[in-house]
Amino acid sequence: MNCLECQKELKDGELNEALVAYQVPLCSKHKKRLDGLIKDHNTPVEAIQLYYGLKQADISPMLEWWNGKRSVDIAISRAKLNIIIDTEYDQMTHEEAISDLEHTMHSFKNGFTTIRIPHTLVKHYLLETVQNIIGIVEGIKANVRAI
Repeated sequence: MNCLECQKELKDGELNEALVAYQVPLCSKHKKRLDGLIKDHNTPVEAIQLYYGLKQADISPMLEWWNGKRSVDIAISRAKLNIIIDTEYDQMTHEEAISDLEHTMHSFKNGFTTIRIPHTLVKHYLLETVQNIIGIVEGIKANVRAI
């Protein structure tokens, strides 16, 4: 099996380490980069899994994209779509909900759509989630052309 980033052939140890951590085949160099990303941004593992799922589907996602206000888990700039993986959706306070709504409003004002996806959806239904995001991207592109 090869690394999804650099196509380097993986040794068994590298493959096992990456699969255990992220369920994604990565060489030690790219796994280390993701380890740092998680440490610096608290990136959910499901965001990494979704990122690679979208990448394999020929969507051009960006992981931990700075949108001017905060870091977004995944951005698809051609469609002006921001994706946030929600890991604590059942523990949100009303202050956090208002803050999220304000961030969404600012995104819309800048022409971006922000969607929140529960981490459990990515964890258990990755392929379906990728297909639905592809549909969202296609819908956004079609509506932008129509305006």
